[in-house]
Amino acid sequence: MNTNIIETHGLTKGAGSQLRVNHIDLCVPEGCVYGFLGPNGAGKTTTLKLLLGLLKPTEGTITLLGKKMTSQNRLALLKHTGSLIESPSFYGHLTGLENLQIIAKLKKVPADEITAVLNTVRLYEQKDKKVKQYSLGMKQRLGIAMALLGNPRLLILDEPTNGLDPAGIQEIREFIKNLPILRQMTVIVSSHLLSEMEQMADRVGIINHGSLVFQGTMAALEAQGGSLEDAFLKLTEGGESL
Repeated sequence: MNTNIIETHGLTKGAGSQLRVNHIDLCVPEGCVYGFLGPNGAGKTTTLKLLLGLLKPTEGTITLLGKKMTSQNRLALLKHTGSLIESPSFYGHLTGLENLQIIAKLKKVPADEITAVLNTVRLYEQKDKKVKQYSLGMKQRLGIAMALLGNPRLLILDEPTNGLDPAGIQEIREFIKNLPILRQMTVIVSSHLLSEMEQMADRVGIINHGSLVFQGTMAALEAQGGSLEDAFLKLTEGGESL
């Protein structure tokens, strides 16, 4: 039986009188692709930032890798976590390889890992090209490569297919789906599109107006409404599904 790599209990983040994240209880089993799904503005990015300690919860607890996260152990726990939140940041005048060398030095990981992550994201042949010459899809893959340095047990990706063309979306989707097998890691990936989650996630959590309205398998979600789309629209009051 898989253990949970992430658990939250009553996780809450307030902003003025509004709760951006409202007492959510996430449960992410190790070794899966967990789809974090919800309309734009539902609280997905805020939740992921809370998991990474980039925001401080108003209430609630986070257990990461079996340990309750505190201000004292946060950095130690995050050494086992890779993330890509919002748009990746690069030095455009440097090559893909040079950007990865900088991150490897900051993370204090061996330089020989760079070749491995470049091969994983299929950028090895473009490693000596300046990043400002990369396509959007290549930049997304480079951002994921940066997150993979250090061989994390957990990878958190926030809307990684945003802005990509259909070919780029398919490429990133297939890549994410295979990570638990190729790299023995757990992936949390957020999206506002049901079709994205349907094609790569083992389990899904749906957030709407800051509240977790569903968590479980795709089969369990489908049982909520007769079809995946009907169930999602019902839970999110007509959010984007295509």
